[in-house]
Amino acid sequence: MDIVLITTIIASLFLVIGAAEPLSARLRLPYTVILALIGILIGSGAIFFLRTELTDALNPVAEAILALPIRSNVFLYVFLPTLLFQATLGMNLRRMLDDWVPIIVLAVVAVVVATLSVGYALSWVSTLPLAACLLVGAIVSTTDPSAVVSIFRSISAPRRLSRIIEGESLLNDAAAIALFGLFMGFVMIGVPDPRLGEALAQFPVLIAGGVLTGWFAARLAIWIMALFSAHELALISVSVALPYLAYIGAEQMVGASGVIAVVAAGLTLNLAGPGRLPPQSWINLREIWDLLAHWAGALIFILAALLIPRLLEDVRISDFALIGVVVIAAIAARAMILFGLLPLLTLLRISPVVERPYRSAILWGGLRGAVTLALALAVTESTRVPLEVKRVVGILATGFTLFTLLVQGSTLRSVIKRLGLDRLSPIDEAMSRQVVAVALQTVREDVARTTEDYALTHDVVRSEAKVFGERLDNAVKTAEDSDHILDRDRITLGLIALAGFERDTILQKVRERTISARMAEQILLDADRLIEGARVGGRSGYQRAARRSVAYGRSLRLAVVLHARFGLASVLVRMTADRFERLLSQRLILRDLDDFIDGRIRRIHGRRVADLLQELLSRRIEMVETGLDGLRLQYPGYAEELERRFIRRTALRLEEREYASMREDGLIGAEVFTTLMQDLTKRRAEAEHRPSLDISLKRLELVRQFPLFADLDDKAVRRLNRALKFRYVSPDDIIVRKETLMKSVFFIASGAVELESTGQTWRLGRGEMFGQVAILMKNARRAEVRAIAPTTLLVLDIARFRALLEKSTALQEAVKDSCKKRGIDPETLLGDVKKTA
Repeated sequence: MDIVLITTIIASLFLVIGAAEPLSARLRLPYTVILALIGILIGSGAIFFLRTELTDALNPVAEAILALPIRSNVFLYVFLPTLLFQATLGMNLRRMLDDWVPIIVLAVVAVVVATLSVGYALSWVSTLPLAACLLVGAIVSTTDPSAVVSIFRSISAPRRLSRIIEGESLLNDAAAIALFGLFMGFVMIGVPDPRLGEALAQFPVLIAGGVLTGWFAARLAIWIMALFSAHELALISVSVALPYLAYIGAEQMVGASGVIAVVAAGLTLNLAGPGRLPPQSWINLREIWDLLAHWAGALIFILAALLIPRLLEDVRISDFALIGVVVIAAIAARAMILFGLLPLLTLLRISPVVERPYRSAILWGGLRGAVTLALALAVTESTRVPLEVKRVVGILATGFTLFTLLVQGSTLRSVIKRLGLDRLSPIDEAMSRQVVAVALQTVREDVARTTEDYALTHDVVRSEAKVFGERLDNAVKTAEDSDHILDRDRITLGLIALAGFERDTILQKVRERTISARMAEQILLDADRLIEGARVGGRSGYQRAARRSVAYGRSLRLAVVLHARFGLASVLVRMTADRFERLLSQRLILRDLDDFIDGRIRRIHGRRVADLLQELLSRRIEMVETGLDGLRLQYPGYAEELERRFIRRTALRLEEREYASMREDGLIGAEVFTTLMQDLTKRRAEAEHRPSLDISLKRLELVRQFPLFADLDDKAVRRLNRALKFRYVSPDDIIVRKETLMKSVFFIASGAVELESTGQTWRLGRGEMFGQVAILMKNARRAEVRAIAPTTLLVLDIARFRALLEKSTALQEAVKDSCKKRGIDPETLLGDVKKTA
């Protein structure tokens, strides 16, 4: 084929892609539906001009269009990795984990159920063997990511609904393609009735192999990209190679799912990339991938749609009945999962609640597209598949795809509207009014400064100010309308606005490099949870999200147990260092929120709401400070190292700003600026390195390092080591309850505790003890002691403690100090102890 003609056709397709988007907006149809229609028209037109006798002038173009090398492998190896990889890069993974149960159910269980439902339904009404019917079921059971994601984003669906749909569409390709491979093998070797148990047993191998392949490929790519961090184009080039090598490696070398490998690689890069790559390079990488995915998604739809006229050439009247069976069986299987299994899982508290309107939208939003057509094309290309099976599979897959695109896709917007998912809730409407009022107030202040700076004509300023002032007064009056917004809703609105500003502040700090991009991912997740918590649960929802943001998660508690029981320290070191940096970053952000409450919230919602928000903010700051105090007591000095690192990064940011200003003012030339920036980049890389944290505990050395036992000889230390018992305590666990009779003294080897007694609170850290006063006074303990960090305690019984107290001067001094803090005469107490001894 003439290369000039091919180039012309491809360039023309890009013109079509450019025209399709404004056309879809004008016709109010999904972008992918417009692309599919254009592709069908082009393919039908090419066939028409080749067969008509009206003219031969367009025959070369028609032949070139129909001769384009459109094969199933082109879709699966060229376009699909791009679409999947970009979608994973754009995901909010940590938020998606909140709905991982419904996503997995829809991505795996629903695919299996749809495959079986369609397969057995076809076997009952057609003469096809069961293996071929199940093959059709596998082909039509996958929702297409390029169709689903683009449509749900274009109609501004609720965020949670979009997350569930995107997660399902990404992961169900792997399940469907794995089933397709299994049943395709049975059809080619002529097995009419496959054993489903053996087929489904290969699932875990395909998925696990794909996950491991994708993870390894991504980790290797991240390591290479980190080496190239100073060369942005090289870094982006490595990212382009990653999904293709992961897909090919999994499919051809490992024998696993290439789709899962690409998704795993994208998820790994999404999680690890922001912390290992320069922030601006990461932003540019994401933008490049957005463009590549836009082109790939559009081309895959147009090229796949070109095949539809050819696949439907041999359609018969009876085939329409079979298409109807496939449509009914597929929708029924999906409805059974959405309205049967998911509510049951919710009832069993396995899955979060998925509201009924959401489930209805998911049911109608299960669109098929290029992936389904590509799998059908793979069947028609095979020489080992019987001709009748080829014909029926191609027609049924194509007919079902057309139904989902033209019927479901074109009506999805109206279904969303009918379900009420396109309307703002009363809270959202009130919040939009608040945003307008706040924005107009800010604009008025900026316009006033501008008129003063430029000395504009007084009459013009006054006339425009009057018009603008009326608009602002109306907006503020609407925002303050008490008839429409209850006090409870005002508080909710204020909390949503506060959490939104917190999120914007985090992004600003990341751009300024005050907070690392790696840490920003975690605290941005906290901000998103605050927004959703306030939106759903008001004040209580916000407070729950706030407590969760500073609490010790299950993974950290598990790391503490692994370290305590098995000595595995690496995971705990990393997670503890992350917690240190996360709390410091949160404290930095929270201290910037006061001005927002006083400057904006107070003007819109009044003093009472602003004061309440200040109180909630103070509680959050107190929780963060408590967490930091616990870590400081547990690892003294480490917080200071992190704070020094923050100061160094801030200084480097300010230094960079000064160099840029001098360059813009012409004070330094390009050569000097480049040299300065290279040196700055080198120092910034050093400042980004986080100091190491030592959490190792060696029992005998630990006892020797206790200041309380400093004056004991080696023999006494070894004897004490044998007498001491280790006890591991998780954060928030109660160590000593009020009115409990003390039988032991506790020495803090690591961690921190909070002691509360008679309205007073003390915090104790590494090297300190508690319980000694109650034992020496022989009375019930009237204090409660709880851990505020993962804590390791050395426990000594009463008799050994009294014996040790007689021998250790350092221990006697420590007891005196603790008595003085509690207003007890230490000499009298210690004198009573000596008499008793």
